[in-house]
Amino acid sequence: MNKLLSVALTASLTLTGLGLSAGQALADQVKVPVMSQGGDRENRTLPRTGQNQSAVRQRFGDPTGTRGPVGQPPITQWHYDDFVVYFEHNHVIHTVMKPGR
Repeated sequence: MNKLLSVALTASLTLTGLGLSAGQALADQVKVPVMSQGGDRENRTLPRTGQNQSAVRQRFGDPTGTRGPVGQPPITQWHYDDFVVYFEHNHVIHTVMKPGR
């Protein structure tokens, strides 16, 4: 029984050692320059923080879809083709551009 336990322990340690080495050898580091995540956000006209829902609807039209309200305080999402607007109650708290837009 001791021999079987010894073999199992040796195999386990060997596989663990190989796994750690392989994980370290295959790890990649992705660096994204600060502020490049938004692409050309500065060149786009987007809803601004603090705007109310009627102002957003007047400027950008009806959203293609909505979600919420969810949680406390209630958060609602308005989905447009290129971006999503997040509202807390009736006011914009954030606008996020969709990837690749």
